[in-house]
Amino acid sequence: MNKQKIELQFLLPSIPDSSDHCVERLANLLQAKAGIDLAHLLKSNGDGPDQICIHYDPSVVSTGQVRELARRAGVELDQRYGHWITKSPAIHARRASAIESRLGRIDGVLEAVMSPDGTVRAEYDRTKTNESTISDAFKEWAKSESGSTDPHAGYQHDEEGQDPGHAQSGHDHAHGGIFGPKTELIFAILCGAFLLVGWLLETFTEAADWIPVTLFVVAYFFGGYFTTKEAVEKIRAGKFEIDFLMIVAAVGAATLGVWAEGALLLFLFSIGHALEGYAMGRAKRAIEALSELAPRTARVRREGKETEVTIEELQVGDVVIVKPDERIAADGFVIVGESSIDQATITGESVPVDKQPVVDREAAAADPESIASEHRVFAGTINQAGAIEIQATKTAAENTLARVVTMVSEAETRVSPTQKFTTQFERYFVPSVIAGVVLLLFAPLVIDEPFSDSFYRAMAVLVAASPCALAIATPSAVLSGVARAARGGVLVKGGGPLESLGRLDAIAFDKTGTLTEGEPRMTDSRPANGVDESELLRIAIAVEELSKHPLAKAVVRDGRKKLGEREMGSGGNMSSVAAATNLKSITGRGVQAEVEGKLAYIGKDDLFDEVEGSPLPDSIRQTVESLEAEGRTTMIVRHSDRYLGVIGLMDTPREAAKRTIAKLRELGIKRMIMISGDNQQVADAVAKAVGLDEARGDLMPEDKVAEIKKLNSETGVAMVGDGVNDAPAMASASVGIAMGAAGSDVALETADVALMSDNLDHLPLAIGLSRATRRIIRQNLWMSLGMVAFLVPATILGLNIGPAVALHEGSTLVVVINALRLLAYQSK
Repeated sequence: MNKQKIELQFLLPSIPDSSDHCVERLANLLQAKAGIDLAHLLKSNGDGPDQICIHYDPSVVSTGQVRELARRAGVELDQRYGHWITKSPAIHARRASAIESRLGRIDGVLEAVMSPDGTVRAEYDRTKTNESTISDAFKEWAKSESGSTDPHAGYQHDEEGQDPGHAQSGHDHAHGGIFGPKTELIFAILCGAFLLVGWLLETFTEAADWIPVTLFVVAYFFGGYFTTKEAVEKIRAGKFEIDFLMIVAAVGAATLGVWAEGALLLFLFSIGHALEGYAMGRAKRAIEALSELAPRTARVRREGKETEVTIEELQVGDVVIVKPDERIAADGFVIVGESSIDQATITGESVPVDKQPVVDREAAAADPESIASEHRVFAGTINQAGAIEIQATKTAAENTLARVVTMVSEAETRVSPTQKFTTQFERYFVPSVIAGVVLLLFAPLVIDEPFSDSFYRAMAVLVAASPCALAIATPSAVLSGVARAARGGVLVKGGGPLESLGRLDAIAFDKTGTLTEGEPRMTDSRPANGVDESELLRIAIAVEELSKHPLAKAVVRDGRKKLGEREMGSGGNMSSVAAATNLKSITGRGVQAEVEGKLAYIGKDDLFDEVEGSPLPDSIRQTVESLEAEGRTTMIVRHSDRYLGVIGLMDTPREAAKRTIAKLRELGIKRMIMISGDNQQVADAVAKAVGLDEARGDLMPEDKVAEIKKLNSETGVAMVGDGVNDAPAMASASVGIAMGAAGSDVALETADVALMSDNLDHLPLAIGLSRATRRIIRQNLWMSLGMVAFLVPATILGLNIGPAVALHEGSTLVVVINALRLLAYQSK
């Protein structure tokens, strides 16, 4: 069985990311072809884009045929399936649900999700519908909901982009009207006022009966206006929810002549609805505030002249001038001046970070992701001390802040497992309630009571059994949790990862760059017998200069320093370092290159069991064992058939690692494991230093993936890495957590949870917040289901509509307020 790897973007150029449903469809299409045994996604390890790996039988299909089959399948999917995303003003959760349902009922729409913050996402079949149809339908519904004459047009992510950093700010409760967004709240208050006056006249005066009844009718109008509007919208969407049930109950009360009770029902429901929208607006504003962090304009120097431009006009390479106490307008690096930057809005760091100019401006511009943190700045952060000049590396639409705003908004459209459960529950529960109410209407046939009493009881049960609190229990908690995480420099991509992370009690850590500083230093250079140390260093430097691996950089940096000291002492010069060519990486083992016309190898001892040439001498093996016993990472150097010696390196554990591990234990994480490609002794030494129980070393990249899959099958595990070379392992874990995501596009794209700063101290916040969110979701579910379980039998046994709706709406408000507690969550 052979394998063929093809870039995903080549086959499916229109998909937003590798989590799109079309990737699974592509794999299924390919697996159905004769000769193809398996097709699966290979996430990028930082060396390139995501790929589709195809396992095929070469006796049935050739490599060329496999590529052609894959290309045709990709074209077929790309032509058939479209993806539409838009951003509208914030809207009430129930109304979002109604629009979502209506979008889903358009013939050809495969999936539609609308978040209360206004983000809408739809996937559709081009053979049955098109973007224009979906967009026009959404505009019509959005106009009826918000009163706006021009809701944001949608865009298709394979054709257009938007500037998420400047999305229209939503409002708390998107109902238009004569009083603007506050119309519903004012209508509810007017309902209560007319109800109160009518009741006072009816109870304490001898006014004609028609006067209080007229006031109750006016109260009905104000209390029922928006409720009726919602009910009609949802019935058109094929949904019978609380709005419909409330209107039926109010009409039933009026039919029985109990106008005051019907008006009270509508008043309590409408005021509860308005207050619930106001409370949910707090969570929405926490997310919307992100988009307001970037300044609208930037001061740039072009052709020697300073000019002010809008941030949309900023170009990569522009020099942006930032004065003290100003917000930085673009992602980039410092080229002039020194300052302290408050970057808490992006990375969550509590103290300002010192910044200084880069040494080599051209090199920094050529490889911006490799720029050290002391030179890098982000849009939306605040320059505190001195004036600085930065060179922009990204446009406004592509900068880190814009990407975070987009991802946080889109995270709200990713439905969590509990949300799926509650949606399924409502789908069967509401029709069951309606059927039960119809049965209650026939109670006079069984017990001796007038029909009016049975009708009243049935209306009360309608109110009591509505799963209103259940519908909002999970979305409100997820919205608050994602908003709080973003404020703390943690990007959580939806309710799924948020819930999953809160359920896990095992975490696997990568070693290099995660538990350690990721900046190894060369500590030892041990030449073989009869070899001069200068020769060992010259050959090692020559080969490693061609590599970008952190260990290679350490060998070059520290080796040159050591070689320079030796040669200056002997009157020599550094020109004796030869140039190497034809570098080849031997995955997980080492590298080879040509130096002075001969092959040179640098790598682990395993490498020399595989390559041709003389076997590893015992003396070299003993040196390796001695250095590894001291916690060193070792590299053996061979030039042609001559073994030149061993180089030892050490990567020191992070200061934050030990306290982070301790905090995670306090949070209830029971099992923490380190996985590393380093030898077992080094892995054990680092694990012991940071307080881990288990360390697994000598792992090849595929071994890491296998280890994570094994742990996942046993207990479920989160994988913490740097988001670049750990991407395959993170993709295999229940939840992938990337560190330092603010500086890495790959980390932002591949992880389920991204720690924006390169700081382990933020990991306990992510874990603790996810656990708190899961706990609050469970509390909300029990509260909402418990209230229904109490009210249904209570109303059957005689509880009036008024108290029933008061308890019902009260439970909904309690659920939302309980969820809002997450906005104030503090890591212990």
